[in-house]
Amino acid sequence: MDHFDQLTNIQKNILIASIMGDGEITKIYKGSRRKNNSYREHFGMGQIKYREWKMSLIPDLFYITAKSNTLRTRSLPLFTELYPYFYNKEGRKQLPIDLLKYINSPMFLAIIYMDDGTLSISKRHNHLKKSIYLTPNINLYLQNYTYDELQILKSHIFQVFGISFSLNKRKDGFGHILRLTSTKDTYSYLNIITEYVRTCPSMYYKTNWTWRLKEESIILINQHPTYQVIASHYDRHKNYTDSDIQQLISMKNSGMKDKEIALALNRSYWSIVYKLKEIRKDGLL
Repeated sequence: MDHFDQLTNIQKNILIASIMGDGEITKIYKGSRRKNNSYREHFGMGQIKYREWKMSLIPDLFYITAKSNTLRTRSLPLFTELYPYFYNKEGRKQLPIDLLKYINSPMFLAIIYMDDGTLSISKRHNHLKKSIYLTPNINLYLQNYTYDELQILKSHIFQVFGISFSLNKRKDGFGHILRLTSTKDTYSYLNIITEYVRTCPSMYYKTNWTWRLKEESIILINQHPTYQVIASHYDRHKNYTDSDIQQLISMKNSGMKDKEIALALNRSYWSIVYKLKEIRKDGLL
């Protein structure tokens, strides 16, 4: 893994997610003069801004060919090195199990979601209270991986990020996708990736719940002018009170680890990480 190891941690997570998602490592066929594999990722014009953003993350590696709507790289030893991790002997894409240890950044969650995910919203009308309740759920359409592979990925995501996916049946591919069925986990997922996707507004309809809620509310209020639109939420993701912040600072100063603080305060690990970042920025820690 000489070439892969030269990448930064963020770059590794971007590449793994991209190859698992919309991208592919090209094959080298008999008679080809190419010595190395390359990467390519086809896209529709509606997603050109997203691909330009992705290209900006690793500009020395990615470039776009506008004529074919493709994000690609040159033929490089890096992708020759990575090919057997992502493809089996028959050439079918597979979960890169030996690379899971590198999946440790929210950037992986961001890329795999923007590549293959959707933010579905269920609506519940309460005509007595004249209210419309919106509940977001995240789906990762990874049905090109087997049930066993998705179980392994599901377990890894839970261990690293504390987010619990379920496997839902599909009729295509290998028959299953990953789905977040709890509002808690959906908000956790969106909160975790927030800082990593802020500079990609073309994907806000997936990644920015505040933005998406506003857009949905405009549509629903136009349809039901006398109703109010309410987003489902849960107590664990309530705002931090002054008392919470003081307790958090005290725990951190005492030497407690972020995971220990998260457990003690009944909050997600990444919620604690980002709140501590804000506290440091404000000069309180």
